[in-house]
Amino acid sequence: MHFTVMLSADVPAQLLPARSQMAFTLASHIILVPLGVALPLITLIMHGYGLRRGDGTALLLARRWSAVMAVQFAIGVVTGTVLSFEFGLLWPGMMGRWGDVFGIGFGVEAWAFFLEAVLIAIYLYGWRRLPARTHFLLGLPLPLAALLGAFGILAANSWMNTPRGFTLDPAGNPVDVKIWKAIFTPMFGPQYWHFVVAMLVTAGYVVAGVYAVGWLRGRRDRYHRLGFTVPFTLAAVCTPVQFVLGDSIARQVFHKQPVKFAAMEIVWRTDTHVPEYLFGRLQPDGTVSGGIRIPQLDSILAGFRPDTKVTGLTSVPAPDRPTAAEATITHFAFDAMAVLGSLLLLLALWYALVWLRHRRLPASRWFYRGAACAGVAAVAAVECGWITTEVGRQPWIVYQNMRVAEAVTSTRSTSLWIMFGVVVVVYVLVFGSLLVVLLKMRARWRIADERGGPQAPETDTPYGPRPAAGSGGDENASSTGGRR
Repeated sequence: MHFTVMLSADVPAQLLPARSQMAFTLASHIILVPLGVALPLITLIMHGYGLRRGDGTALLLARRWSAVMAVQFAIGVVTGTVLSFEFGLLWPGMMGRWGDVFGIGFGVEAWAFFLEAVLIAIYLYGWRRLPARTHFLLGLPLPLAALLGAFGILAANSWMNTPRGFTLDPAGNPVDVKIWKAIFTPMFGPQYWHFVVAMLVTAGYVVAGVYAVGWLRGRRDRYHRLGFTVPFTLAAVCTPVQFVLGDSIARQVFHKQPVKFAAMEIVWRTDTHVPEYLFGRLQPDGTVSGGIRIPQLDSILAGFRPDTKVTGLTSVPAPDRPTAAEATITHFAFDAMAVLGSLLLLLALWYALVWLRHRRLPASRWFYRGAACAGVAAVAAVECGWITTEVGRQPWIVYQNMRVAEAVTSTRSTSLWIMFGVVVVVYVLVFGSLLVVLLKMRARWRIADERGGPQAPETDTPYGPRPAAGSGGDENASSTGGRR
């Protein structure tokens, strides 16, 4: 959760390996999060479309996506469990003092995880065994369980950014905890909806990108068109919404975490008519090198007026604010997120313009090249968003209440580096296994399609239930509503 490196001599030696491991595991886990949160919804949209239209191709896509959803969930279990242990192992100071205040969020996430596991199992089981409508209705709680898990994690993280719901006793320990205030902190709403829509955007572009690559390779059948259109349309609709939510959360940070906002915009001294720097670097003396300077724009963006006063980093003592290097990292991440979001918005507008004018998909190969890259760009934007959130809060692990150095474990740094190396090896194996499984699933599906076309029934489903003996694998009969 902490992406920066502190090199001063007065910090514990174990801080660097602890931060490095947390940064690596969180950055790895977050690659899986968009599909975990949003793929159930995308799958059910396709499933519902297939049932409503009696479309076997749509149902085949939904079924295959549900298999991917299950594999992704299994890998997410591994990476999410590692993160859960790391909170206690690497940051015992935070969990020991503050766990009773904000730990409810982790409890909610754990309950949501078990619920989602059960629902995924039922959904996979039901493809050949339940009536079509019953099967679909049993899948409807899946997106809600995914959103509940996001609720728990974002409640905990927003509390770390704007801690509320407690008072401190003379020893500095939290007492008189008010759970509802600890959950619904000032930053919870902006963070939660910004995160959820980001997951929808990212998952939509990731899934659509697979079929955009197929389009570029000459696969223009209905299977690829439908596989592209549904997730891309969802992502395109959510992209301008995300742009508005992103502006809103930046404004909330301006009001509720002004020092973090100063790091995001590399503002050194409190002033009005503050310029905006695109990718500039903050120097230790407060000057900015490189980048593009736009006069007064930062004040205008913050308060819609050039005379808006923007709080600078020097408004607080040096130990209570990000260093120049940390502010530069935050600023670069924030700008990269904004640039990537802007490019995705242009792609969404291109798609909408062609659809509104011609009622068809774009024909340009450049559009599909952009669509093929959009998923990677969206994942990168999500990574940049978390870097902005976590690095901009430095040096606090609990904003204005506990520093990162106070929360870190007392375990020797050598042991932490060894543990970090083991985690890296395990993650390489885990993600390598995920890639191998997905490639084998793709190869199997392609063979099935070549034998009988995209609407041909499968005789076997990877990681799902198999047809009863003698059924002949008649997927279409059950999937298209023949048993309704």
